[in-house]
Amino acid sequence: MLDALSDRLQGTFRRLGTKGRIGEKELDEALREVRIALLEADVNFKVVRDFIARVRERALGQKVLNSITPAQQVIAIVNETLVETLGRESAALLKPQAGPMKVMVVGSKGGGKTTLAGRLALKFKNDGLKPLLVSTDFERVAASEQLQVLAASIDVPCYVEEKPAPASAVAKRALAHAARIGATAIVIDSVGIVALDDEVADELASLADEVDPTELLIVVDALTGQEAVTLAKELHEVLEGTGIVVTKVDSDTRGGAVLSVREVTGLAVKFITTGERLEALEEFHPDRFAGRLLGMGDVVSLVEKAKQAMGERDAKDVAKRMRTGQFDLEDFLTQMQQMKKMGPLSGILEMLPGAAQLKGQLGNPDQTDAYFRQSEAIIYSMTVQERRHPEIINGSRRRRIARGSGTTPADVNRLLNQFADARKLMKAMTTGKGAGGLMRMLGR
Repeated sequence: MLDALSDRLQGTFRRLGTKGRIGEKELDEALREVRIALLEADVNFKVVRDFIARVRERALGQKVLNSITPAQQVIAIVNETLVETLGRESAALLKPQAGPMKVMVVGSKGGGKTTLAGRLALKFKNDGLKPLLVSTDFERVAASEQLQVLAASIDVPCYVEEKPAPASAVAKRALAHAARIGATAIVIDSVGIVALDDEVADELASLADEVDPTELLIVVDALTGQEAVTLAKELHEVLEGTGIVVTKVDSDTRGGAVLSVREVTGLAVKFITTGERLEALEEFHPDRFAGRLLGMGDVVSLVEKAKQAMGERDAKDVAKRMRTGQFDLEDFLTQMQQMKKMGPLSGILEMLPGAAQLKGQLGNPDQTDAYFRQSEAIIYSMTVQERRHPEIINGSRRRRIARGSGTTPADVNRLLNQFADARKLMKAMTTGKGAGGLMRMLGR
């Protein structure tokens, strides 16, 4: 997530930390680098100017320059100011006063709006609600078909009309349908916007009046940067939005939209999306996001992802098997499959404090899908006895397993060595011993 910006910021503060005591000159040099990094990430110019001014004022006002650990205190001030810029408090979805939850999704064409509707429906389903997806977009070719495919993939109903009609009229009939089927969460996808002219604004306003949404979420495409932020501001002025969702916050985006949109629109960011899978919808926490940008990690979100992937009871069972040395290749396979549910490895790594150094050692972490597929094939080619007691796997067994999995004996040997390292690593993590060895194994 925002790798280029994160690397620039962390590099700046690492260099600052090598200077020992620092003066105004060193502070201004560091802040100049921060300013350039933010501008290159397409953060709004006024937001950058105010951000740098607040950091400098606080650093000088708190007499950081004369302290024993000035670099650490500057990082703390930058972190605090980042959190303020991002909104400080997390913003949960609003609750309806009566009746079903109604969410209207608006945003630019191609910004990930329809996919977001599917993601929200999946979230509501997982929360125990009965969602209904509704399409009111007749402008984009196959918009309704895309929503139907998404609905089918998560097994939720979808309301679609074949003949073009005013969005407000479609919504009225969809709400009646929702009442008939007992839907408790209705997610309405609207027409994608190229330019917010009077006609489009009137259509969306009529749709909002008809729906009276609990939440009117404005989608901001991180790939289009400040253009999307400007459109979000215009939409908020016309429709009175309730929150922002920033989509496509992946490692190849500059990320300025995330850092700008709260200050420019006055609306809180409620979610971000960071991948292709429908599960890749994250509640936005300003403090956690700032920590990830500055290399401090986000262990709380990592634990939440792990709980969603495997459940708390399963996690305790696995931890017990790790401590007692019973962790075998069947457990290893299960862990890999659950790790895949948590998203790309790069996204998991950035939640670990100080993991920036590890990412360089791992090469391209997002090539792990191919590794997982190969590893699964190798383990599935083993007998139950071999999975539970890998120490019995000799040369002839390796050759048989390689033939069965379409790999080579060297691939099988590599997996067994990695499993042995993983078992040692996991035992070190659960017993709290051997931190130095743990980091060496993480590097391997």
